[in-house]
Amino acid sequence: MPAPTWTARIILLLASLLMAPYVGAQSDDYQEAAKLFRSGQQAQALERVDSFLKTDPKDARARFLKGLILTEQSKPADAIRIFTGLTEDYPELPEPYNNLAVLYAQQGQYDKARSALEMSIRTHPGYATAYENLGDIYAKMASQAYAKALQLDKSKSAAQTKLKLINELFSSSTRPK
Repeated sequence: MPAPTWTARIILLLASLLMAPYVGAQSDDYQEAAKLFRSGQQAQALERVDSFLKTDPKDARARFLKGLILTEQSKPADAIRIFTGLTEDYPELPEPYNNLAVLYAQQGQYDKARSALEMSIRTHPGYATAYENLGDIYAKMASQAYAKALQLDKSKSAAQTKLKLINELFSSSTRPK
């Protein structure tokens, strides 16, 4: 799974989440954290979101933002902890499941990624991003199976052709357009 594709999807999710209507008071710390995140100032964004979470530790948007910041800071274990907590506290939200899947896929844990995406789809059957990501996971798992078949028997020309097609698919989908 190419990391740029996954990172772009995470950032797109943040953008859609930040634009969603929010019930309750807007916090200066949260707003500033989101602004700092969008401008690439991850350390400062984390400080601000942590400050906000001290006053409202259950806020789903702030926790989601913290998970995104930790992902951008290459702290996947911490981000997984945040997104997992969100799925426990807010099981109806599809985005935390999707982001867990992204992190699991980046670690090569495709079964966990698949399960998380299936949960995302169960919570929101119209969530196109989760379906696309699930397709990517299935393709990656197929790629691994074809590679294993070839490792066991190099004469498997059909497996060789299929593996080549999947590799081409992923290499062409990450090229700049």
